[in-house]
Amino acid sequence: MLSIWESEHFHPQPDIVVIGGGIVGLFTALFHKRRHPDHSVVVLERGAHPIGASVKNAGFACFGSPSELLADMDKEGEDAMLARVEERWKGLLELRSELGDSRIGFEATGGHEIYPWHTKGYTAVADRFNALNDSLRPIFGEQVFVQDDEAITRFGLTGVGHLVRTRLEGPLDSGRLMSTLLRKVVAEGVLFRPLTEVTGLEETPRGVSLSTKGGQPIRTAMVAICTNGYTRELMPDLPVAPARGQVLKTFPVPGLKLRGTFHYDEGYFYFRDHAGGVLLGGGRNLDLIGETTTEEGSTELIQDALEHLLRTVILPGQPFKIERRWSGIMGMCPTKSPIIERRSERIVVAAGLGGMGVAIGIRVARRAAALLDQ
Repeated sequence: MLSIWESEHFHPQPDIVVIGGGIVGLFTALFHKRRHPDHSVVVLERGAHPIGASVKNAGFACFGSPSELLADMDKEGEDAMLARVEERWKGLLELRSELGDSRIGFEATGGHEIYPWHTKGYTAVADRFNALNDSLRPIFGEQVFVQDDEAITRFGLTGVGHLVRTRLEGPLDSGRLMSTLLRKVVAEGVLFRPLTEVTGLEETPRGVSLSTKGGQPIRTAMVAICTNGYTRELMPDLPVAPARGQVLKTFPVPGLKLRGTFHYDEGYFYFRDHAGGVLLGGGRNLDLIGETTTEEGSTELIQDALEHLLRTVILPGQPFKIERRWSGIMGMCPTKSPIIERRSERIVVAAGLGGMGVAIGIRVARRAAALLDQ
């Protein structure tokens, strides 16, 4: 029993519904609203605020470590690797320009990859280090990676033989990013409806009817599904697999030397400084089958591995206490390229960002918004 005020201002029949209030969903709604100011655009989010991987990640503004890029080159070829890096780099620049560095908490403290002594991984990087930089130079206009083994001691790390860094990456505050983006989206006329979980959709010749948990159906002309790791709940035929990433955060550590973002063990572990403590995540490779889930939570296997890394590499000989643990659900595709496509006359899907939503989310959203116009 809605009043006319509720119907007109809080529950209008929308022209466009975006399912999912993460980076991709909010930017998709924003870009469509800018193109069509007269359209009613609604974002439906299952949580009380954006609760997906966009606010569960570790806050890395990165485009790929040397070992990852070389592995991608070997698997898919140099052109595919370079195209992916360029997309990530342009996405980071667009994100920072759209929202502002201070408003997303970006810190230009650099990105790093560390390698234990005498590993095949480092040998492969060292042998092709100059060639990789030469390939990347046209995209960045400068040498991207430099070897800096002396920084190992400066950061207080042990069990590490080599370190490669880039000045072009750094940490950011994912919560600040998303709250800034949400305020911008609402200010530009998009209606954000939290606590609205879509359980199904039915396409008809006249539009799309969305079923919601505990609510009335919502009818709209067009739908953009931007639910990333949860996409199969609405589109079970899409090859987007959920991938849980576990994270922990220590209380502040006196005299912490760590600065910047770090990748370790071919990128399966990642850590950074945050508010005087260490924020550390990863270890999914220890149980890939078990971590292919949409269930948030933590496991003893992976949490023990994270704490072992703290004791032996990141904070050797230093006492620490864990402040909190959490996890986020990423979306993985068979390749590292996301799915951005029109599934039918009225339904667009943008999902499977492969853990790189911070970097590519804004550009994925541009393409999704463009598909809504076709």
